[in-house]
Amino acid sequence: MRRKYIGRCMMQESGSVILSVFLPQGYPESVSEDYLTYQIWDTLQAFASSITGTLATQAILRGVGVGDDSATVTAATITWIMKDGTGMLGRILFAWMKGSKLDCDAKKWRLFADILNDVAIFMEIVAPAFPACFTLIICTAGLFKCIVGVAGGATRAALTMHQARRNNMADVSAKDGSQETLVNLAGLLVSLLLIPLVTDNLRLTYGLYLLFTSLHLYANYRAVRGVVMETLNQARLHILVEHFLREGKVLTPPEANAMEPVLPVFRQSLTVILGAPFLSLASSISDFEKALVNNQKKYLLGYSRTKGKISIVLHPDASSIDMIQACTHAEVFNMLLYGKMLHCQIEASSLRELQKRLQNAPKEGIWEIISETHLLLDRIFPKILKGFVTAGWVTDRNLLNFDEWRVDWNLEAKKMQ
Repeated sequence: MRRKYIGRCMMQESGSVILSVFLPQGYPESVSEDYLTYQIWDTLQAFASSITGTLATQAILRGVGVGDDSATVTAATITWIMKDGTGMLGRILFAWMKGSKLDCDAKKWRLFADILNDVAIFMEIVAPAFPACFTLIICTAGLFKCIVGVAGGATRAALTMHQARRNNMADVSAKDGSQETLVNLAGLLVSLLLIPLVTDNLRLTYGLYLLFTSLHLYANYRAVRGVVMETLNQARLHILVEHFLREGKVLTPPEANAMEPVLPVFRQSLTVILGAPFLSLASSISDFEKALVNNQKKYLLGYSRTKGKISIVLHPDASSIDMIQACTHAEVFNMLLYGKMLHCQIEASSLRELQKRLQNAPKEGIWEIISETHLLLDRIFPKILKGFVTAGWVTDRNLLNFDEWRVDWNLEAKKMQ
């Protein structure tokens, strides 16, 4: 009995050591509830990506001349430098163009990065079959992989910040790195068994690529679907506002995240610019005065029919809640414009009347309708905000992709007097 007890204690201690090596300290209380689900699927996708990456590496080495007596070291080196140089330029340009959006739609960009990574790997595998275009294909694949590096690394940081619940982002990130290293090691061991089989066997190479790429994409989809974020971005806010107006209640984070699209969705909607420059809203004193009618808020909202966008100018004192209110206002205006108020339960008569007037309004009448929507928001937003807090949404910060322009229109009004 004593030996069994000692053996059981040793097994428990060994299991505890393994958990401490690969899981954050204080797990599961120190991380979000979706942590384990995400990590399981993320581990599976990393394993599949490791296998396909090995197939691509073998193809590239064959393409640059490894094993070919006629190939030169200089040619192979130039090809490799061009591939890396193209990727570096792509990394800088992508970070400049899309860097600010990666936090706001982390799940979408995470899945985008993995799809693009599979495309790049496929290009590397087929590149040796097109020797005349080999360098071009490899450089393009290198460009894609560097974009993957930026998008994947940035979104991983955003998801790590979401998962860390005890200001332990470094610990969560470090343990995630340990998990990925272990998975990559397992992938390397499996690759050692596969390499002799796939050498000079293109059919098997393509078959394995399709098998593991399918697994990779499915695991990534399940991973991002398993993430439940409590901060509001444009997609989640749209779902919440639309559901509230139709059903009269605010969805919880798990419910709204389950409905959030992680792939591009083409729907009728206006472009919303939060934190827009003042001139995008009002180009004349008359427009500025109209924007102030019935508005005691920390933002000004304007609509351009020709450009198809809503411009929201923020006051320097605008808080996160003011931004959420502004984007809620934009969502309501968007629904009015595209006739989505047929099944509304909240303020139904007011919304349908505004909808009819907006769709037939001349350019000069838009400002009058906007001023009425300000009054409408004064009535419904306190209910929406209370619903956000009750349902468990974070309101003291947001991911609404705001720009940095700020205007104190009280000073502007004084200057115009």
